Formats: sequence, C-alpha cells, structure tokens
Amino acid sequence: MEKMMRTFFGFRKEPFSSDLAHDEILKTPELLAVQERFNYALSIGATSLLTGEIGSGKSTALRYAMGGLHPSEYLLFYITAASGSILDLYRQILNVMGIPCTGSSRALMTGVIKKEIKELTIDKKIKLALIIDEASLMRIEVFSELHTLTQFQQDSKPYLPLILAGQAHLIDKLMYRASLPLASRIVARSHLQGVNREDMEQYLIHHLKVAGIKKNLFDPAAVTAIHQGSGGLFRKANHLAKGALIAAAKQQAQVVMPDHVRIASTEIF
Repeated sequence: MEKMMRTFFGFRKEPFSSDLAHDEILKTPELLAVQERFNYALSIGATSLLTGEIGSGKSTALRYAMGGLHPSEYLLFYITAASGSILDLYRQILNVMGIPCTGSSRALMTGVIKKEIKELTIDKKIKLALIIDEASLMRIEVFSELHTLTQFQQDSKPYLPLILAGQAHLIDKLMYRASLPLASRIVARSHLQGVNREDMEQYLIHHLKVAGIKKNLFDPAAVTAIHQGSGGLFRKANHLAKGALIAAAKQQAQVVMPDHVRIASTEIF
C-alpha cells in the first residue's frame, strides 16, 4: 500500500516519517525554545526538564537539540529510562559509556561512573551531558539518588549536566520530598502540547516538501480533520496523514479529503 501511495503521488521518500535528518525537522518556536533551554542547562552544568503529552514531539525535540551540538566538543550519553531500580539505571549508564558492568554494588557503580566522568571532563576536556528520555517511568527511589551522579568536589563542579524528558506526570514525581534534591537543580523547563490548526497545516506542508512534494495535497477540510483527530499531536497526525494519503491513492484521488482521513482513523488508536 505504501509503495502504491508513493508512486501515485510521486514521493521521493516516505512521507511523515519520524526518521528525519536534523535539517529536515520543522523549526517551530516551541522546538527552538527547547533547544535554548537545553543549551542553557549544558552551559552551566545544571538540569533541564522537558515534558509533554504522548506524541507531542519530545523525542524529536531532544534529537534536534542534541544534533545542534558539535560532536568534537560534546559527548552525550542518551538513555531511555525504564521502571527498574537505581542499579538498573546505573547499568544503563555504564553501558552507554562503554564500561563493562561487573557486580551489583551501588557504591562501586557510582564510583566507576563518576571516575569516567572526571577523566573525560578534566583530562580530555570533553563536555558531557546525560539525557534521560521517558524519565517519567522512573521510580521515586531513582529520583532520590540520581542527583548524586552530578555532585563533584562538594557539589562545586558541574561536570555532568542532566536533561530529563517525559510525560507531564514527571513533574508530579519531582514534587515528592525525596525528589527535591534533584528538582532543585532544574534551571529550565519546557512543555510541549498539541498545536493549533494553522500550525498543523504548516507541519503537514513541511513534511510533504521533505518527501519531495511542493504542493499541499490536503484539502482544508482534511487538515481540520487531521488536526481534530490528532488533538494537535504530531505522532498521531503523522499516522492519520499517511493513512489518508494511502486511502486517497487507492481511490485515485489527487487531493486528500476528510473521508480519507476518516478511513485512516479507523486503523489507529
């Protein structure tokens, strides 16, 4: 079905893909605001928080912000959190650092991680950052200890900036008393939510251009249907738009209409 759709409309590449190059990502004011806060936290060695609804573009915003950093200057440790213990998180960090994990001593793991951080920042003059996506999945016990990884020389050296991203209830977890030592390090916060109809139309047009189509294939009423059906959230809009294009191609329709969006909506949640 996808091949038929690409052939019918003349797409050069898959439309509405989440796998976009850095320069293909639509630079919205919200995206640039995330990048600004991201860079600010890194510049002072502090913590930044990014929240948003499912499918609002958090991971894309992180990729954009990370992609704007020069690879010879920064070394970024990116992990996707889970609901495990603090030891599980330490194992993930050791893994992305390329350090074999032996034993299950919390103190030993912390020591190994901090030793590596000091060697990279002090000896090799590399700027670091730890980015934890889906941080809202983490347990409170993890929040209560995570800040210790950022403490060096009596908390006077900001060697490891921290970026936390997750759903909106991540803020609730940071409000717990046990999480306050970590929450107190947050210097910048961003929240992504559904966009309005005008911005959704620009988003659809942008993705068509990325895929090689210079004209808008979506009827205004179809844009409204995608906006309403997705709640303004990009991930669901991608699914609706792509499904509607497939439905239109099957009917040999040159323009996507609301009925095509309705057909696509029956296939997704």
